[in-house]
Amino acid sequence: MQSSLIGKIQKAHLYAREPERIQFQEFQTTFRGEHDSYDVAFRGGSWHCSCHFFPTWKTCSHVMALQKLMGVMLPREAMLAPESTLVAS
Repeated sequence: MQSSLIGKIQKAHLYAREPERIQFQEFQTTFRGEHDSYDVAFRGGSWHCSCHFFPTWKTCSHVMALQKLMGVMLPREAMLAPESTLVAS
């Protein structure tokens, strides 16, 4: 193996241990839930999910799981709770 490729592999391992280097601006994925698969996306600064719960609350277990998994790799606005989920005090 060429030494330049070995260096790139070593750097990739370093980067993989530092997820804060990565920040998704948008993405789309398929989330396999307990009963069905759902299209989940973050684009235009907001979340979207094809599950039945999402339209009312603007969040769901699929979005919350991705927020937890991706953590620091998401932009700040992707980690904020939507206003419809806030409880009035």
